[in-house]
Amino acid sequence: MDTSPYPIPANEEQRLKVLAQYHLLDTPETEDFDRLVNLAARLFEVPIALVSLVDHDRQFFKARVGLEACETSREVSFCAHAIIQDDILFIPDALNDPRFSSNPLVVGPPFIRFYAGKPLIAPTGEKLGTVCLIDSKPRTTFSDEDRHNLSDLAALVMDRMEMRRLDYVKTISQKRFENIAATSPDAIICSNAKGEFTFWNRSAERLFGYSASELADKSTAVIVPDSWRHIYDAELQRLQQGEKMELADQTIELSGLRKDGSEFPAEFSLSTWEEGNTISVGAIVRDITERRQNEVRLFQLASLDALTDLPNRGAWRACLTETLAAEKPATILLLDLDRFKEVNDTLGHSAGDTVLKEVAARMKATCANAIMMARLGGDEFVVLLPGNNVREAKNIAQQLVNEIAKPYEFVGQSIEIGVSIGVSLAPMHSARSDELLGAADLALYKAKAAGKGRYELFTPAFRQVAVARRAFEQELRLAFENGEFELFYQPQVATKTQQLTGAEALMRWRHPARGLLAPASFIEVLSEKPSAAAVGEWILRTACLQAVKWQAHIPYFRISVNLFEAQLHSGRLLTVVQKVLEETGLPAESLELEIVENILLRNDNMTLKLLHGLRDIGVGLSFDDYGTGFASLSLLKRYPVNRLKIDRSFIRDVNANPEDAAVVNAVIYLGKSFGLEVIAEGVETQAHLDFLMDSHCTEVQGYLFGKPVPADEFSSAFIST
Repeated sequence: MDTSPYPIPANEEQRLKVLAQYHLLDTPETEDFDRLVNLAARLFEVPIALVSLVDHDRQFFKARVGLEACETSREVSFCAHAIIQDDILFIPDALNDPRFSSNPLVVGPPFIRFYAGKPLIAPTGEKLGTVCLIDSKPRTTFSDEDRHNLSDLAALVMDRMEMRRLDYVKTISQKRFENIAATSPDAIICSNAKGEFTFWNRSAERLFGYSASELADKSTAVIVPDSWRHIYDAELQRLQQGEKMELADQTIELSGLRKDGSEFPAEFSLSTWEEGNTISVGAIVRDITERRQNEVRLFQLASLDALTDLPNRGAWRACLTETLAAEKPATILLLDLDRFKEVNDTLGHSAGDTVLKEVAARMKATCANAIMMARLGGDEFVVLLPGNNVREAKNIAQQLVNEIAKPYEFVGQSIEIGVSIGVSLAPMHSARSDELLGAADLALYKAKAAGKGRYELFTPAFRQVAVARRAFEQELRLAFENGEFELFYQPQVATKTQQLTGAEALMRWRHPARGLLAPASFIEVLSEKPSAAAVGEWILRTACLQAVKWQAHIPYFRISVNLFEAQLHSGRLLTVVQKVLEETGLPAESLELEIVENILLRNDNMTLKLLHGLRDIGVGLSFDDYGTGFASLSLLKRYPVNRLKIDRSFIRDVNANPEDAAVVNAVIYLGKSFGLEVIAEGVETQAHLDFLMDSHCTEVQGYLFGKPVPADEFSSAFIST
């Protein structure tokens, strides 16, 4: 029997019902809760304080300070352990606690060491979440006074939750189209047959320069240049006469007109639809201004970087080795620019080169007494200072942060970047060049993880975390070599007939000490490792072999397999898939590969070619968790997917939340419009199924039909033998 990777209260079902009554999950930040977490952070002098509500498979942060994420998986949640306690859960050092020592939130950002959480207890006794305190440094004590203060804070939070529960009023949902469009990287514009704007997203504001309010009384003609005004007028006239636009359902290249009068080449994807008795027009607009191609600089000078005239990596290594060999105290400042890639991507490499030259000039002005400054490559720089005074090192690091953050000018445009800096001192942190630079690199990693635009001074604790992370990565490598990974299978069924159509293969790790682990505990780290592509190939082969066995009983059986991003960029995926299908005998049409939509945001032509190759041999492709990422609607036209998968987060409250219902209906409508099948995951109740049947969703999967189980259990439950 499958054991949950986290503790579950005995009254879990009732607890979740009570939590739902507060209507606080997935709600925006509010001043009353924010004030309390800020008070907690100041009172206990911790960098992170949270009001965490523990849902059935995640924790949602109703209020937070010091953390960007608004939720995490329940499996990696410390609060999931706190709510099974009657009092405060106090963890002095998570690295020394076997429950958490390899937790991704301990070995990676935010590098949790100390944790204290007080359960939020409803008047009826259910524990709904916690008020918790987090620090990246361990704490050996948590006094009685601390406990009393944290308990009082939890009581204040619970009071406000009660007030919200009593005052709760259901709000009217917005159209799902607007919700998706709000996060689209492409400009999305809607208008009526009179040429009046009805919708204008934030990307359109950035692209054209108008805010939505500025367009309230303007015609869509304001974004149309004279070069194709006659086409615009003709199309508008057709609409007003009840005729169809000639350019509807096409993607064409035209010019756009910005508020400042400048024109730019753009790709317009146009569509029309009826709303009541009126015709609406939608346009997806993308700037396609040609950027200068990335020119590779092939300078191999003995000691200087050709662009900045700073010493290069080789000269830097020689200088550092010489300084340390002379036993001179020294300070290393390792710099990595923040948001620099955006400069190259948006303004071209000429702008990037200008910025790098100016960064070098500012470094020289700020660090006049440096032993050496160097460009190590890309947007990474380093400074070697004489002496190892901590105060002076921090002062110069802060000056660099301030100076580099000042705007840069390029052909009349203002460019803003930042810098993160790691600081290490010799001989305190090491007298060996590689170790000293490694210490600065660990401090730089911490500065990046803490929010960028700052510096961090190396401490031994950084190395402890790095060691713990490396140990966890080693466990992952050995897990694959030792066969500790397993595949579980969750049934997928046809909505109308409720007959089995296939299964999704889901990865599990049977850890020798921690038991069965779901992907949330390790998949992020694994996906970044060189072994990711090999693990993905093992998953593919194992799942296809199993599917062939089940096809002996159900000929139309389809297996769905999730892809790692590394597989898409390995250059071998098409060959591997063809080889696996040939070796296992599984028909290509019986395999479906699931892709997270955000992977495709790069608009990588090689990836596009790969996906077309997979579709050409008959393999199915689906967008996994569609609607939760930032992929634009135009990707549905560009990429050859044949199925959309609705994320469980939209199904959870689909019967009670009009916005979720709008999401689901919108995705089903998109699927139908683009000729795609649609499957919904997370179907747990008959009410969920009834809604999806009424909405004409073709397939579903979820606990209503079966949890992910090993192959033998799946066979016993779903395959006739």
